[in-house]
Amino acid sequence: MCGIFGYIGHRKASSLLVKGLLRLEYRGYDSSGIVVKNGKLESYKDVGKISEMASSLPSLKGSMGIAHTRWATHGGVTKENAHPHLSNDGKVAIVHNGILQNSNSLRKRLAELGVELSSETDSEVFCHFISMDLEQGKSPLESLQNVLSIARGTWGLCVLFLEHDFVLCARNGSPLIIGRGKDEMFISSDPHAIREHTDQLVALEDGQIAKVESNHFQVMKLDGKKVKSRLLHLEEEWGESELGDYPHFMLKEIHEQSQSLQHCISGRLRSSEGTSVLGGLQVQPQELAQLPHVRLIGCGTALHAAQIGQILIEQWARIPAVSHVASEFNANDPVINPKALHLAISQSGETADTLSAVKEIQRKGADVYGIINVVGSSIARQCGKGVYIHSGPEQSVASTKAFTNMVGALALFSLQLGRSRHLSKTKGKSIVKEMRKLPDKIRTYLENPGTIDEAVKLVTEAKSVLFLGRGISSPVASEGALKLMEIAYIPCLAYPAGRDEAWADCTH
Repeated sequence: MCGIFGYIGHRKASSLLVKGLLRLEYRGYDSSGIVVKNGKLESYKDVGKISEMASSLPSLKGSMGIAHTRWATHGGVTKENAHPHLSNDGKVAIVHNGILQNSNSLRKRLAELGVELSSETDSEVFCHFISMDLEQGKSPLESLQNVLSIARGTWGLCVLFLEHDFVLCARNGSPLIIGRGKDEMFISSDPHAIREHTDQLVALEDGQIAKVESNHFQVMKLDGKKVKSRLLHLEEEWGESELGDYPHFMLKEIHEQSQSLQHCISGRLRSSEGTSVLGGLQVQPQELAQLPHVRLIGCGTALHAAQIGQILIEQWARIPAVSHVASEFNANDPVINPKALHLAISQSGETADTLSAVKEIQRKGADVYGIINVVGSSIARQCGKGVYIHSGPEQSVASTKAFTNMVGALALFSLQLGRSRHLSKTKGKSIVKEMRKLPDKIRTYLENPGTIDEAVKLVTEAKSVLFLGRGISSPVASEGALKLMEIAYIPCLAYPAGRDEAWADCTH
């Protein structure tokens, strides 16, 4: 869950880079660093918190730079392994998200050529190969193309050059976004970090390269052929990420659930017809009425939301539905019915396993619709149609309001599907009425959550925790177990409580 932020413009780059990294802090990291161009490439990096790195950061002038937060994959948590990485001649700097599968062979080749490596990372090889090609007279673009042609793996890559006033970016399996300001450009692995500066962005696709200058950018294919890119507009709510009076983002986002769910359902419910309207699906009622089944795909929290959606679809629409964990979907070589409807669920829209499943389903001739939070994300673009859940930025690692809105969006879909089939208007009206009450019910509960403190005390003293649920509460129990493991590292197990034998099994 590494993060990238870059800036090219007229303002002081170092302060903007640090601020961008702080926006990416929620993704998790163990080290961070920045590099700024100012007559030379000046780099500073360290292990630990971004705030601590920033507090000891020397005064770095310059209006162009790139920055990174790293979570160790290749090599330990050391200053040497932190990004950015610089070539030995100091003329090329890189930051990289992703994993190179052939890094060992590339490092061996560099060593045989006499290149001294200063880290244990896979990422470092990029700057050295690019530097060697530059020495041989190749252009920056040619040098990047050459190293990408021999690399195997995934990358969101930014390259800063001492002798050129632009940054080259490349994407393959790891998100990278360019934001356009006024005579300045921003680069990030997450749109959340860009929104406070601009709402106009372009998301790179896999296999693309971008040349980014202060007042212009050009997206290309790997062979250098120019690509016309469509500007996306990020909603204003993505700029709202301040803590306010809350001690941390998770508590803040828990209390935002009422408002975010209201955003999700607003304008989508139709009381008079007892139905909902999700225009982004682009599916006619007669098409919904003829569906043989529905498949829902997701990972982690998104999978638990899918499991709830599966139950609602079968209850309200009386149509077979099944949920799949995306990481196993392709490995199981599923039979795809092109007439069926497939839903891909992801908060970030960048979940690699879910994106892979989407591509496999499309390869076999079926449509996939996204249930996504992040506008312009990879899955949203790959699907081309679907539903945005409108939960806004979610900085806490443990998803809260996004889970609520995923379930809300799936409930809206289940209602629309049900009304196109056998669900009566009377029943539909009743569901609409109850759904409209949900934001207020959430708000009322959060204002007086009861004896939570007593429950917390019991949990903190427990060696393990068992979550039980029946029916629609079974996937909710799974989500509760996941949440507690994520934030407290307490061993947890979710178990269906539908039979007495379940209790008996758990006591052995």
